[in-house]
Amino acid sequence: MAAIHNVKVKPKAAVLNMLKRLDKIRFRGPKRDDFLDLPDSPTGSDTECSDDILLRPRPSLRDNDEQRDPAGLGTLSVMQDLRSESERLNEVKGHLEIALLEKHFLQEELRKLREETNVETLKQELERERSRRLDLEQKMSDVLKTRCEDSPPQPPRKQQTPAANGTDKQQKETVCSRLHNWLYDRFGVYIEDFRFQPEENTVEAEEPLSAKRLTENMRRLKRGARPVTNFLRNLSALSNWHSVYTSAIAFIIYMNAAWHGWAIPLFLFLAILRLSLNYLIAKGWRIQWSIVPEVSEPVEPPKEDLTVSEKFQLVLDVAQKAQNLFGKMADVLEKIKNLFMWVQPEITQKLYVSLWVAFISSCVLPYKLMGFMIGLYAGIKFFIIDFLFKSCPKLRDKYDTPYIMWNNLPTDPQLKERSNATVSRRVQPVVSRSSLATIPPGVTREEESGRSHNPKKGVFHEVFNLPEIERPLPICENGWRCCLINRDRKMPTDYIRNGMLYVTENYLCFESSSSRSGSSKKNKVIKLVDITDIQKYKVLSVLPGSGMGISIATPSTQKPLVFGAMIHRDEAFETIFTQYMKIMTTTNPET
Repeated sequence: MAAIHNVKVKPKAAVLNMLKRLDKIRFRGPKRDDFLDLPDSPTGSDTECSDDILLRPRPSLRDNDEQRDPAGLGTLSVMQDLRSESERLNEVKGHLEIALLEKHFLQEELRKLREETNVETLKQELERERSRRLDLEQKMSDVLKTRCEDSPPQPPRKQQTPAANGTDKQQKETVCSRLHNWLYDRFGVYIEDFRFQPEENTVEAEEPLSAKRLTENMRRLKRGARPVTNFLRNLSALSNWHSVYTSAIAFIIYMNAAWHGWAIPLFLFLAILRLSLNYLIAKGWRIQWSIVPEVSEPVEPPKEDLTVSEKFQLVLDVAQKAQNLFGKMADVLEKIKNLFMWVQPEITQKLYVSLWVAFISSCVLPYKLMGFMIGLYAGIKFFIIDFLFKSCPKLRDKYDTPYIMWNNLPTDPQLKERSNATVSRRVQPVVSRSSLATIPPGVTREEESGRSHNPKKGVFHEVFNLPEIERPLPICENGWRCCLINRDRKMPTDYIRNGMLYVTENYLCFESSSSRSGSSKKNKVIKLVDITDIQKYKVLSVLPGSGMGISIATPSTQKPLVFGAMIHRDEAFETIFTQYMKIMTTTNPET
């Protein structure tokens, strides 16, 4: 019993108070069974470990007591109390563990909420919405003020008592506000459409140059213009009486409509009929009517894999078509401009007189009579006069006034050529007299002509160190511009030289453009007799065509000399080859 009195046991009231305080912080969420078991709990505390250490010796104390007092019935109640207290302490331990787990989970949820919902961005958006609301309220108040100011002022009434004035004003304000709100609800949307706003200048991005895109655009233009070209072709066939029965029926119907004043309703009916046919065609009906049979052009499938030369040739073909199309359009526009700008006065004078006659006729004659006359003239001109003019070209060249006026109208390039021709005719006599006067005495005309062939100062034969009788042939008096490619040289400056090529009776002369500074070392002179091989040459194999170069082989060079970038390559090759064969036949008749 003495050993039992030495064990300290907390009072029962203190334990109950501690349990009540722990119940206040008890986890209110899921049940205790949903959490981890006590041994598997991830978090532990020093208190829990101390409790284990304090509670472990108690069973040993009981065992000792049972050994000392095997019949100790007096201590049974104390041991039961200790056991109940140990169970309560275990329960407190479980509550503490649950509270720690709750704290841990709440911290995790708080962290996730902070990451998901950014409070600062929400505050900024809220401020933005508030500022927008304030701006809209300000604009609304401004609009209401301006509309109230624009309303007509009411006439002044007789003076009334202040109370009556106050009630009347309130009634007027309510009525005005209701009327204003009603009008704004009904017509506010339409009024807002008439608000002026500054135009925004948008710059469209230009597409880069592409051979495929250029070809596709040309095909689109051709497809888009096909209905217009078919319509014009049918009109031309109708005027040329390509189908006699169709043209005769159209002529009778049109003249009857023009005689009775139904020409305009006839055209409107034809337009409606054409739209109706197009509707049926769009719905799947096969309706084909044409005076001239349509020729179906083969559709070439677009090639995806093209070589460089094929792409280059494709671009050239499309560029040629675009050039011709733009040239025709430019000719039409320039002729119309020159017609109204009195560039050709005798032609514009006819237009001027015809406009005056039309103006006077419109003032004097009634419109019904004028429409009748214009309709009859248009029918006779379209079906009879144009047919006669197209069938008889000589008759057209003499009497078709619009055709003659249009053909005689000049374009801007033609005007430029005419002005240059007149200036050259004026300057040519003066130049010829001055050239005769500047020939020094003792110099023949032939020597002077030989000097004029040379772009440098000096006589031609002195530039190339040739005999005096060597002069350029008449076909190449001014030379052919080209570039000499000497593949024996390794320096870039010596590899390619720009200059002029001349052909004489016995020599082939190349004058470098860099030799005009005074040095003639870069000039090239080749005897026609020494040529062992001459042929046309293509410098760049990727380009289409046969090339623009001439290859000449001589014994003095390991690799043939190439004269490339010659615009008149074929003419130069024929001249050189003809002169070479002429010399070879004279020197070696057997060959």
